[in-house]
Amino acid sequence: MDKMPAWADVVLIPLISLFLAAVLSAIAILAIGEDPVEAFTLMVDGALMRSAGWGYTLYYATNFIFTGLAVSVAFHAKLFNIGGEGQAVIGSLGVALCCLFIPWPHWSMALIGSTVAAGLFGAAWAFIPAYLQAARGSHIVITTIMFNFIASALLNYLLVNKLKPVGAMEPASATFPEATQLPTFQSMFSSADNILFRGSPANITFFLALIACLLVWLLIWRTKLGYEIRSQGHSESGAKYAGISPFRIIVIAMLISGALAGMMGINTTQGEAERLILNSAEGAGFIGIAVALMGRNHPFGVLLASLLFGFLYQGGAELALWTSIPRELIVVIQALVILFTGALDNMVRWPLERVFIALRRKEG
Repeated sequence: MDKMPAWADVVLIPLISLFLAAVLSAIAILAIGEDPVEAFTLMVDGALMRSAGWGYTLYYATNFIFTGLAVSVAFHAKLFNIGGEGQAVIGSLGVALCCLFIPWPHWSMALIGSTVAAGLFGAAWAFIPAYLQAARGSHIVITTIMFNFIASALLNYLLVNKLKPVGAMEPASATFPEATQLPTFQSMFSSADNILFRGSPANITFFLALIACLLVWLLIWRTKLGYEIRSQGHSESGAKYAGISPFRIIVIAMLISGALAGMMGINTTQGEAERLILNSAEGAGFIGIAVALMGRNHPFGVLLASLLFGFLYQGGAELALWTSIPRELIVVIQALVILFTGALDNMVRWPLERVFIALRRKEG
């Protein structure tokens, strides 16, 4: 019998972890002489109370959904894909090549093409670490970290030497043709009398991220392949006994994971920058690890955790703009959330398990 109900594991533990992180964050804000209540109010106002703030929150959340799903799929196969950053960078390269060198007649066709390109490029970048893990036993954490640096160096070389327009000084590609530029929330939801999401980078890629959540849920819990991935994650020896090839599952899970991370490049490169820039991944590959941990590797949990981190990103920008609270404090708050939802998960779990066991004994 489980020590606690499933809802407590999925909902209660993350909420308590968030509360503890919030308490410590409030103490840190007090320590620098600021009012934590006022700071939280400003974050909520800037990130959630105006459509422009929501636009930025959803833009960041879109990045985290893709990278969080990427980490989650690998986790289900007992693989720790820490290379989402590099896979997103290479996915952005695929998006740029697709938009710059294929004459798309309309953004809808360009979006389909860039989605395929981003997925293929991200999957290709994840393939070598996957093969090394499956065939040679090379640890996936080490190889994917190394590939992050290789991806960054490769992008830097291509932007400086190959893709930068003649005469330009900035290491960035040319602006994508107008036909490839994606609709923003401002253009989609505004009217002549009411401008919504003014100036925010949120775009149609957010709905692509929601579709990705649904497809990952169907894959992991409603398909034979998903069952094999979860079997491999629960017990490799048991999976082998059932006739499941560890080599095949490791490679396939990492290819899917890399493709999802690569698709983040659609949002940042085609949706927001409308060109390829150096910092195309924006650190979202690493935030995706925290998102997956907090979301318990479930697509719905990943969606909620992504919205939370999107709120922290946008709220933190508001704090840095309107108060003397440094932007780096938001990194501290994010670290506290990661600490309590990841490394210190058992600190919350064990007392809760004892509470539920005691309640069961009382009822019995």
